[in-house]
Amino acid sequence: AKTLGHSISDAGDNHQPLRLSAVAQAEEAMDSALASAAAIADQRQKIEQYRHILASVISSSPPDIPQAKRFLNHMVSDEVPLVVSRQLLQTFAQELGKLEPDSQKEVAHYALTQIQPRVVSFEEQVVVIREKLAELYESEQQWSRAAQMLSGIDLDSGIRMLDDTNKLSKCVQIARLYLEDDDAVNAEAFINKASFLVTNSNQEVLNLQYKVCYARILDLKRKFLEAALRYYGISQIEQRQIGDEEIDENALEQALSAAVTCTILAGAGPQRSRVLATLYKDERCSKLKIYPILQKGFS
Repeated sequence: AKTLGHSISDAGDNHQPLRLSAVAQAEEAMDSALASAAAIADQRQKIEQYRHILASVISSSPPDIPQAKRFLNHMVSDEVPLVVSRQLLQTFAQELGKLEPDSQKEVAHYALTQIQPRVVSFEEQVVVIREKLAELYESEQQWSRAAQMLSGIDLDSGIRMLDDTNKLSKCVQIARLYLEDDDAVNAEAFINKASFLVTNSNQEVLNLQYKVCYARILDLKRKFLEAALRYYGISQIEQRQIGDEEIDENALEQALSAAVTCTILAGAGPQRSRVLATLYKDERCSKLKIYPILQKGFS
């Protein structure tokens, strides 16, 4: 006679193959659907069939990550013509945001790994995937991870012709993300790239963001006097509207305060004395909380 314990054990043993069988059936169904789509001669019909498969994968609840990976594997295989796989991977990349964050990360990172051997063929799709991941990491305040995603985009690709404004925008965006984690080293690498582009830029908002990044990098690298001069220059902006961006008084006050702080921290010398004198004579400084320290340093 079997005990209750044996009965439960047997039930568990019997259930496991059924569960595995369901997974195997799902895999077989996906492989069959992909093979059927691959066999369609008409390109438009082929794409529509693949879109239908993709929609079912993306909309499944909970997300069916193994099936999403099978779809990706198929798309980067030789079974799918490049003109078709590019369209489907573009749609796939754009639809990633519909997945839950953890699923989105897993599938997106898997996609980047699988695409890598043929990355030259799928540059546009890789850009979308990386930008989606960067948005997700930024929303989670994982600044450096977001920056790393964007820094993996080839800005100098001969295939994707980016103009200098787009390159400048991306470099500044990456630098700003690294600076959120006080990572001056990586931020500086991208601000240095931006330096070659900003001289010919007429994008005032971007140019200002570049200047702020540059000042913060100098500050973090303890080049206090150089940082002070940069901050002071920013604080003197007279416009209150640059492009779509409003320049708020608090931001200018923060820049002025940072200029004072950096000057106080700078090593003694004639240049420091000159900057201290300039700040002391600036009436705006008298309203700063740090003003008593400035007075003491100047006297």
